[in-house]
Amino acid sequence: MNDKPLIQLEGVTKVFLTDEVETHALSGVYLEIQRGEYVSVAGPSGCGKSTLLSIMGLLDTPSDGRYWLNGRAVENLKPSERARIRNREIGFIFQAFNLIGDLTVYENVELPLTYRGLPSAERKRRAQQALEKVGMAHRMKHYPSQLSGGQQQRVAVARALGGEPSILLADEPTGNLDSKNGEAVMELLRDLHRNGATICMVTHDPRYADFADRTVHLFDGKVVEEQVAAQS
Repeated sequence: MNDKPLIQLEGVTKVFLTDEVETHALSGVYLEIQRGEYVSVAGPSGCGKSTLLSIMGLLDTPSDGRYWLNGRAVENLKPSERARIRNREIGFIFQAFNLIGDLTVYENVELPLTYRGLPSAERKRRAQQALEKVGMAHRMKHYPSQLSGGQQQRVAVARALGGEPSILLADEPTGNLDSKNGEAVMELLRDLHRNGATICMVTHDPRYADFADRTVHLFDGKVVEEQVAAQS
């Protein structure tokens, strides 16, 4: 059995240089996420939450520190290897949904699978299965403009699930939703976690942070507190 953390960050920093001004987005972050865990990253705007998620998702690189994903050090990966890992091992859920307007629901979910070169039958199986999990199989021929915000976010979750990723990274997944749809998406993520998914979610909403097993609080780019949820 592999008992190494799925995600392991050691002393990760991120400095942005703009007009000779240094902005320290992350300042020595240590974090481990185990396989099957549900972790929320909370904190005020500008504290480094989205930067941390971008680094975990291989969309950005640390200025210093080390990062292991699934036991593999990522700092020396070539761009092509990083892209392959993003496509195969990481599922992204964004606040803005990021669906393609002229593709149907089914085509939006299937698209990342085509980049893998999967056979048509396998793409179809995965896309349909993912849409069934989020309760959107009956809308697979619709276009994003024909869906509510909550439905679009469900499709975005299905797109992330279709790749059967090691971890789901969710950046403010309820940020563009009203409270009713926000609650529905959070319940969906909780169900996915109960069925074995590993999830790391960024949120500024304490109601939704409480859905996770553990909440990591960031402030000024540092982990200042961790809270383990009470067992329900």
